[in-house]
Amino acid sequence: MTTTQAKTTDITVEVVYRGIFQKTLAQRICRGVVLAARKGGYPGTAFARYGDSPERNGVPAKQFAVVAADDTRLEASMARYEPSVVDVTVAVDDTLVKGVESWAWYGRQPIWKPTSPNGFVIVTSDRSAEEVLAQTDKTDRPFTLAIVPGAASFAGLWVYKDDHTDWRVLGAIAKVAPDWITLESVKAFVREQTKDENAVASVQFGHDHTTLRPVKPGEGTDAHEVLQFDKPGWTTMRPGIVVDARKPGERNPFYKKYSARTQRPVVNFDTCIKCTMCWLDCPDECFEVTPTGHYEVVYEACIGCGICAQVCPVKDCIVMVDELKFESNDDKWQQWQKDRAGYNQWFEDKSGVSAAPKTRAAAPAAGGDD
Repeated sequence: MTTTQAKTTDITVEVVYRGIFQKTLAQRICRGVVLAARKGGYPGTAFARYGDSPERNGVPAKQFAVVAADDTRLEASMARYEPSVVDVTVAVDDTLVKGVESWAWYGRQPIWKPTSPNGFVIVTSDRSAEEVLAQTDKTDRPFTLAIVPGAASFAGLWVYKDDHTDWRVLGAIAKVAPDWITLESVKAFVREQTKDENAVASVQFGHDHTTLRPVKPGEGTDAHEVLQFDKPGWTTMRPGIVVDARKPGERNPFYKKYSARTQRPVVNFDTCIKCTMCWLDCPDECFEVTPTGHYEVVYEACIGCGICAQVCPVKDCIVMVDELKFESNDDKWQQWQKDRAGYNQWFEDKSGVSAAPKTRAAAPAAGGDD
């Protein structure tokens, strides 16, 4: 974006984050964009897409920052409830690049969907740009993928993890949009806010070490399930709407929860004692009993909360693994049935722990007559 354009238009930055868990982080980034831009003479404002209530655990949500050439342009931008096109998309958790399923659910959307042609997608990740790109949906327009070094940071409603993720991201934004948010204005804002030269140094680090990878149309993966729907307009809706109830034993074939995950559970069926704890305690009912009495994860329903791994009484029977190690949501029990050695090797490769049943706990007594 050129300086001439900056005088006659505006720029919109969206921060996509895990609901509740990263809300504070997203707020601080958007606030930083606006306050740094104001130091450069541009008015701006930051706002949330959702309030606190719908931001359930892990569900993607968005914060926005809009910076304009003048107050009139800013007011025009603010007339939109939600920007449909943004110049910069920031994903503060790299697993979000697999797609975003919003709380107001309209299907899983590519992370780059609202990003303008030749815009920027900024991702905090300890992976390379090639590894991150391999998990994004195949794009139909050019954009630049920017990788900010660092792992996912969690700073929610009640906690603030001061690991300088916000400062590094602001440095990256200054790198990709210097006509609006200059590096010096970001550093001045951070110095004023924190009185901490280490924070200022993190801004510089984010600016200097963010890698840029141009992405051409057609790059990315087409392995993701396509879940996008057309909503009826008010002129085409029926006078009455009936939502069919879920039948016992069936899940909604359209509503998926898997984009809420940062990690997913993998199960060692060889060490499973069939105690039912994962099935009983899973808040999203994503475990199903198999003909052998084992319990497998229905990954389309799993939000990756990790409760199953916490309640499982057998060490390393259920292991939480980084979501970006997976490319599909296929259930795994049948694979174990057909090829145990192959499945166990898969389990070890993904989890990093041995699949060998070294120590098995005794199954708890069921009670009543056996």
